[in-house]
Amino acid sequence: MTFLIIFFAIAAQVFLTAKKVSPFLSLLVVAILAGLCFGMSPALLLKSIEKGVGSTLGGLVLIICLGSILGKILEVSGAIDQISATLIKKVGLKNIQWAIMLTGLLIGIPLYYNAGFVILVPLVFILSRKSGLPLLYLAIPMAASLSTTHCFLPPHPGPVVLINAFKANTGKVLLYGILIAIPAVVIAGPLFGRFLLKMKIDTTSTDEAPSIPIKKLPNVVLSFMIALLPVILITCSILADNFLTEGSIIKQFFLFIGDSTIALLLSVLVALYFFGIREGIAMGEQMTWVTTAVTSIAMIILIITSGGVLKQVLQDSGTATYIASLSGKLNLSPLFFGWLVTALLRVTIGSATVSGITAAGIVSPLVLSGVVSPELMVLAVGSGSVFGSHINDSGFWIFKEFFHLTLRQTFLSWSVMETIISLVGLAGVLILSNFV
Repeated sequence: MTFLIIFFAIAAQVFLTAKKVSPFLSLLVVAILAGLCFGMSPALLLKSIEKGVGSTLGGLVLIICLGSILGKILEVSGAIDQISATLIKKVGLKNIQWAIMLTGLLIGIPLYYNAGFVILVPLVFILSRKSGLPLLYLAIPMAASLSTTHCFLPPHPGPVVLINAFKANTGKVLLYGILIAIPAVVIAGPLFGRFLLKMKIDTTSTDEAPSIPIKKLPNVVLSFMIALLPVILITCSILADNFLTEGSIIKQFFLFIGDSTIALLLSVLVALYFFGIREGIAMGEQMTWVTTAVTSIAMIILIITSGGVLKQVLQDSGTATYIASLSGKLNLSPLFFGWLVTALLRVTIGSATVSGITAAGIVSPLVLSGVVSPELMVLAVGSGSVFGSHINDSGFWIFKEFFHLTLRQTFLSWSVMETIISLVGLAGVLILSNFV
């Protein structure tokens, strides 16, 4: 009966998604219906909803908002353009794919997927025109980099939600995520892009390439340092935790500034100073950047909150024992089980974030029971959340329309690329599980 209710909840979510109902509303409705079907009393269900909202927002709202603000500052200041131009210049046209891949990785860490994609599209068009290389050959490394950081690395919403749900260590997720992201993006980006070149898929459009606005760019070193400052601070925290004397003031200092929220806050303040105050930009205009950044991710936060409610209802309804035993009955690795559940949700629902949130509620009992590393489960679910993207995924259509592809070309490029990232991610998680 428990399995049937879970199946009903997933089916209801798929149906409402197909009917274009906002995930914020659909997840909330599904959570309430599932709780009632599990036999929860109205009073207990209301407490579960309240707890789900509090526990979800408490662990991630500041991280997501600060991450969005940092990305916006880097965008409007021209730091992102400086990073892109520098990498392309240093690597050269001969290694253009690797330059685009590195650009996507560096931009993908502080920026959300959609923002990074829109920023890099004009660059890809111009490089294709100058080099004479097919557009798809250059677009795939860029898309692979942005997609990989989106599903593996905090402060992106998906990983942050999973870290919060599984009580994982952010620093370890970042470290393990980078280890898995590197081979994933290399295989799904430049290597797969070369395979498409051999297939001679012509995606060159006759349309005029989008233009890149000319602006005064900030200092190169400063642009790189501020973009990577959150990663640097979190990495210092990991090193301090492992190598410095327990209880020492220096260790406590590095652990404090390396906390995800503090690291992002410090990065935002540094960025505002160097790209705002020092440049003579009025404080009112700088706060407009902040407001715009937070407004742009308001709906994402609401969707994540509804997903947290569903997770809490599944936990409070008494499904923990059943879910924890299910992978054992099926003789599946808990990590593979987490990936499989998320991949199935991804194929049916379409949204990577919603798939990951829904899967978190289903597999979190496995993590909370202590049978698997919470950090690796974050990455397993993250890997599953990008599997098999097709026509029910908005990312599929964004890629298709921006690069003027046919459906067949989009399936052969975008869909295969996302699946490669997912499978390489799963393989990386399973390999790391032997050492963690």
